[in-house]
Amino acid sequence: MTPEELCDMEEVKRVKYAYLRCLDQKDWAHLPDVLWEDATASYSGGNYTYEGRDAIVEFISKNMGREQFHSSHRVHHPEISVDGDTATATWALEDIVLDTEWNFVLMGAAFYEDTYERRGGEWRILHTGYRRSFEFMVPTSSWEGFTLTASWWATDGKSTLPVM
Repeated sequence: MTPEELCDMEEVKRVKYAYLRCLDQKDWAHLPDVLWEDATASYSGGNYTYEGRDAIVEFISKNMGREQFHSSHRVHHPEISVDGDTATATWALEDIVLDTEWNFVLMGAAFYEDTYERRGGEWRILHTGYRRSFEFMVPTSSWEGFTLTASWWATDGKSTLPVM
């Protein structure tokens, strides 16, 4: 493996991490910056499929945009292969969704299969998609005393718990 390939792999990682940060922070203005205009997506084993950056961003922002929708997406164990200006990657995903309007917590694991392309010296996502290993949902009403004590949006990320 060459130093250039290692640098390319790090750039691919940065693109994926930025994609996930944009999801979790609802940063719809910057999400398009990590996707090529002709990008495609296939989420939940192909249950939700989109063609074009605008369609992907519209789907995500519509379904994850509410203040009451809190998400945390973490990927790890990347298996990245670089071939010139194209890269493929498999990522292990662990995610949590807390919806305080619909009163549930969803947790799961999946594997992303992504394709990246370098154009004009810049890496972006050309295709992203995942297939679930598992997913489960629990109503928050089943957790006695459940309380959301901090939210990026409702509390500006500050905990409401008192300090001793």
